[in-house]
Amino acid sequence: MKRSLSSFSPAEYRPMAQTEWPTLALLVLCYGLWLAAGLWLYPRLPALALIVMGIAVAFHSSLQHEVLHGHPTRSARLNEALVFLPIGLFYPFRSYKRTHLQHHLDERLTDPHDDPESYYIALFDWLRLPRLLQLLLRANNTLLGRVLLGPPLNVAGFTRAEWKRIARGDARTRDAWVKHGLGLVPVILLVQFAFGVPIWLYAGTAGYLGLALLAVRSYCEHQWSESPEGRTIIVERSVLAPLFLYNNLHFVHHKLPRIPWYRLPEVYRHERADWIRRNGGYVYGSYLEIARAHALRAKEPVAHPVLRRDAVWAGDAEFRPRNPLPATHAE
Repeated sequence: MKRSLSSFSPAEYRPMAQTEWPTLALLVLCYGLWLAAGLWLYPRLPALALIVMGIAVAFHSSLQHEVLHGHPTRSARLNEALVFLPIGLFYPFRSYKRTHLQHHLDERLTDPHDDPESYYIALFDWLRLPRLLQLLLRANNTLLGRVLLGPPLNVAGFTRAEWKRIARGDARTRDAWVKHGLGLVPVILLVQFAFGVPIWLYAGTAGYLGLALLAVRSYCEHQWSESPEGRTIIVERSVLAPLFLYNNLHFVHHKLPRIPWYRLPEVYRHERADWIRRNGGYVYGSYLEIARAHALRAKEPVAHPVLRRDAVWAGDAEFRPRNPLPATHAE
């Protein structure tokens, strides 16, 4: 009897093709869009060009997410080379890969210490934070706050945590940042001299916009639930879904992370009722529905409602916001 795709476990499922040509085509499209916006559009319509480059940054991050899950070829080195240029500037790919694959341990989802992409903070750490940071993090738990405040808060928190790892002698993290620095050289040269865009302007507009768009997707991807399967969202439809490579169907992705992006809608559509049953009905119709409910009203508390609530200090009360990239690599 033929098994349905959703009946496969993540460990046993493998991509159906040696080379996933749709993903390769999107990589060409992404880099082409970015280059065209910088070389051709910026001299004519600079504001529009920066917006297009911001969209390309978010698109590139979605493609990085595909790569860290083993797409579009069977060669990990080739896959990484395809997304090596860090046009989003802020996050080393290998650090994102390491933290994101750790995040895919579903039994640890939302844990403030064990899930590197959790937006929750342990209660004891929360109580030790300065009042101003508490206010910012409360605002950051609304959708509007996540879009406006999330990019700088996440970049600052993630970078601080990474450099503390390097200071403790973590060679993998150090190497990830060295490779990131090497990739930044051609990006900065292209942006500053070929495009004619000051790098500070690019970072503060296109780079910021790319992270803000991703914040829409990641805003309530996960919630606390006693059942690990109830912790991951399904957003059924959105005009942004292609930009996110259908990672709006996030529960499906978590259960079958080896499925390429272009199969996710089909897998969800064919067994929709079963997917909704399995994740306990944590479903929104669209991101617009989420915006209506939570643009100005937080969906979640900042301190985790159940885990890490004992008065045991686990560190320096370090604010570790989630990596917002599709969200985020076994080396």
